[in-house]
Amino acid sequence: MNPMFPVSDQNRPFSPWQLGAPLYMPAHRLDLRDIANGDKLPQLRSMIFCTEDAVLKFEVDSCIRHLGLCMQGFRETQGRFRFIRARNPEILSRLLDLPHIERIDGFVLPKFTLDNFSAYFEQLQGTPFKVMPTLETREVFDTGAMRELRQVLQQDEARQRILMLRIGGNDLMNLLGIRRPRNMTVYQTPLGHVIAQLALQFKPYGFALSAPVFEYLDDYETLQQEIRQDLAHGLVGKTAIHPDQVPAIENAYRVERSDYDMAVSMQDSAVPAVFRMHNAMCEVATHGQWSDDIITRHACYGKRELVSLPDYKEVTI
Repeated sequence: MNPMFPVSDQNRPFSPWQLGAPLYMPAHRLDLRDIANGDKLPQLRSMIFCTEDAVLKFEVDSCIRHLGLCMQGFRETQGRFRFIRARNPEILSRLLDLPHIERIDGFVLPKFTLDNFSAYFEQLQGTPFKVMPTLETREVFDTGAMRELRQVLQQDEARQRILMLRIGGNDLMNLLGIRRPRNMTVYQTPLGHVIAQLALQFKPYGFALSAPVFEYLDDYETLQQEIRQDLAHGLVGKTAIHPDQVPAIENAYRVERSDYDMAVSMQDSAVPAVFRMHNAMCEVATHGQWSDDIITRHACYGKRELVSLPDYKEVTI
């Protein structure tokens, strides 16, 4: 079992920032074992092997067999997280029965609602697996439904198992009959309001939320704009759909030097309650959680610096 929960640094609790930009990939990839072990794409912090939307229905059985064979060769890794996106509760049951399933860290639970909460979580009782439920059904548009779901997820057994909640942007857009236009961030669509509401519903109660995928591979500028807006909404860990997106996303998670300076100063017990730094007001009482987050991000990604960025002109998924 990957000994990453809790993380090896026992002085700091696990943070969702440690997952980086998880790479989604179909579970029938022939190089799946090499990627899982870091022999290929060694820069990945985390990966999600998908048995849901990334594969066709008739491919599911072969995907499960392929996962079972690949997991025989999974090596123990450090700082590298491996998840499987179960198609539904029935597929989760089949995955849990696979030999060597303990060599993954957990599961992404798609189309997660109050109705299938028990079907997913009852199977996980007594296991060490962490989960990332995905909010991507029409219930997401109902603030009352999200409030009820939050109350259930706050129960101790469920809360301790959840790493973060994922926002399924494309599924939510599909329900609206739209697709994100080119050269526009998700925040310029109706989902911008939905993401803000999810942040208000879940973040004050301690749940981390991930950022929706960016599906265009040739528009680095808009991707960077969207990541800045993700961060402004408090979202963590934008999922990548191509390896070239991973360094682009994680470089954007580097911390501005001025932000780091202010965050460190706020951790100093000798500073006044309110002080000025970098021409900004710093108030320990109201910026405390922000400073904790900045310091954690810095521990994972360091300070911002100029790096060479990928050329998106010719890429394949």
